[in-house]
Amino acid sequence: MKAFAEDDTRNPPPANFLDRLVRRYARPAYVLTVLGLYLLVSTALGLALTPAIWCWQLAASWSQSLPFLTHGLVLGLGSAVAFFVFGFGLLVVVPIYNLVLPTRVKPFTGGYYTLRAAPWLLHNALFYLVRYTFLPFVTLTPFGIWFLRAMGMTIGRHAFINTEYISDPQLIHIGKDAALGGSVRIFAHYGGGGYLVVAPVVIGDRATIGLGATVMGDVEVGRGATVLPHSVLLPGSRVGEGETWGGVPARRITREEMEIFKRGIQGVQQRTG
Repeated sequence: MKAFAEDDTRNPPPANFLDRLVRRYARPAYVLTVLGLYLLVSTALGLALTPAIWCWQLAASWSQSLPFLTHGLVLGLGSAVAFFVFGFGLLVVVPIYNLVLPTRVKPFTGGYYTLRAAPWLLHNALFYLVRYTFLPFVTLTPFGIWFLRAMGMTIGRHAFINTEYISDPQLIHIGKDAALGGSVRIFAHYGGGGYLVVAPVVIGDRATIGLGATVMGDVEVGRGATVLPHSVLLPGSRVGEGETWGGVPARRITREEMEIFKRGIQGVQQRTG
């Protein structure tokens, strides 16, 4: 219990008796919360699976009297259709859960074991239910953009999002004509030393986040800025308008440095050409 007492000093004062109880009995409260989340997401999965099962049963019933090979083919096609029915069902069910449940995430700094962290936990638990199942199938489609917006993510017109590696969508703002490359990791939180920080991420209009880059919580990328592939923007980074940043951790790269990089790349190409 001593470790939790030290961690609790990072928290704001308890909001009420329940908050004090959660902090006092942190581990039991955490276990109960996780079990409750499993139960909750099971109901969401069940609702999304229901029409999918109906589709499969319809295919099985209709093909019952067909020859063996044809019956198997129909069942295979029916199973594939049922999978997509399930996936699109999740795209509808999860945002409804997110809307009606207490998932309003606000910027927060403190310990993990507090009621103020509960909306963040619940919001991400629901979002991950889709992220780790069906979101990769719709990432580059209007359905993916619709789902992200339905989960609270602000996305400007004509923004291009080629990644499903997202957390905390409620606290992420993507500007107009911005581009997130493949496998970009963007999340509005970070943790360490026994405490959690939840802070917004803002990607400005026409900004470009390169392939595989990581954008952490409390980061702002200005209008027309570029983050080079596989770079890491640490918390507190402020990328100015039109600037280019790169590296691990990412830092500003001047125009002169970029010209040197380009000449080096061209020189390698000439030597190997």
